Amino acid sequence: MALILIFLLGIGNFTVHKAVLESRHPLLGQVPWFFHLLGGRFSMMVEFAMLLGALLMVQGGSPNWAWFYAGYSAINCLSAWLILTRRI
Repeated sequence: MALILIFLLGIGNFTVHKAVLESRHPLLGQVPWFFHLLGGRFSMMVEFAMLLGALLMVQGGSPNWAWFYAGYSAINCLSAWLILTRRI
């Protein structure tokens, strides 16, 4: 069950991450240079690494990583909402 939850949260994280990248928000100009590598795809690879790491940890018998990834996803969604609604 935890694997399915993490996978679904990962889909949501990729969706909001792409929306933020496509928003062209001025805040994106202030992130470090390496996040702009490969046209923004580097940050998507970091997102994938987070998802894969959480999935592997839960599969390996550490279910608390599901809570960590859920918290990460909540912060990610809140940040995306703030950026996309131009509250930041």
